[in-house]
Amino acid sequence: MSDISLEVKVDRLTLRNPVMTASGTFGYGEEFTDFIDLARLGGIVVKGTTGERRQGNAYPRMAETPAGMLNAVGLQNVGVETFCKEVYPRIKHFDTNIIVNVSGSSIEEYCHVAEMINELEKIPAIEINISCPNVKKGGMGFGTNPEMAAQVVAAVRKVYNKTLIVKLTPNVTSVVEIAKSVEGAGADSLSLINTLLGMAVDVERRRPMLSTVTGGLSGPCVKPVAVRCVWQVAHAVKVPVIGLGGIRTAEDALEFLMAGAKAVEVGTANFLDPQVTVKIVEGLEAYCRRHKVADINELIGII
Repeated sequence: MSDISLEVKVDRLTLRNPVMTASGTFGYGEEFTDFIDLARLGGIVVKGTTGERRQGNAYPRMAETPAGMLNAVGLQNVGVETFCKEVYPRIKHFDTNIIVNVSGSSIEEYCHVAEMINELEKIPAIEINISCPNVKKGGMGFGTNPEMAAQVVAAVRKVYNKTLIVKLTPNVTSVVEIAKSVEGAGADSLSLINTLLGMAVDVERRRPMLSTVTGGLSGPCVKPVAVRCVWQVAHAVKVPVIGLGGIRTAEDALEFLMAGAKAVEVGTANFLDPQVTVKIVEGLEAYCRRHKVADINELIGII
């Protein structure tokens, strides 16, 4: 057994290490079992789940950009009932924290999904997505207004009694204002950032690259913005912060941890290397060993 402790706590969740996966980039976890042992991760955040099945946006809905990618998938998913009846039985045996990302077009839909997930024994947490830029109703519309964000969180808090994580958007004037608002409404933890709103144009076809014109920008290009947001929020709230945005290496993850994140989520990099999360875990341990750090918590929030 290693003499280096990578264990961290996010509210009531105990993570064997601070590395998790970001929703929308890891399916339901089962898609990656041929590549990695999920038990080596601190947790997985499965794809966004809504009240009803969604087909998502029309194609094309992904576009490569310098140092990143744009996506406008639009929360395509099977719906909460199918998730509970068909998907959950297939993944509940995974030996890691399974977190469900919850989305909706109304407060009632958020509550309906959260209430159903609350009954699933092997799901210890949900991540409420009030920050998706790729849907016409709900999503980022809730997350850019402090009062609306608080209303969603407060309503879900009444029907959900496990760890409640709220995912924040960077597409606001003050991410700290939103963070304080949802903390006050009952959030147990905050994850940030979701994608930046972006756009790309196909100059040969003289048309936008995405069917929706704009979409969510992710990848290495957003990391400096994400680290800044995490640092600001971590210094402004008392609940634990989870950092994500452009993480590809252990060094990237350490930037977020040192800026105040208790854990991180790896997203776009999973598309390039399905083993990247385990490599980051190994890199964190190697860093701690090289710098004689016995416990990863010694590094969290040192900046």
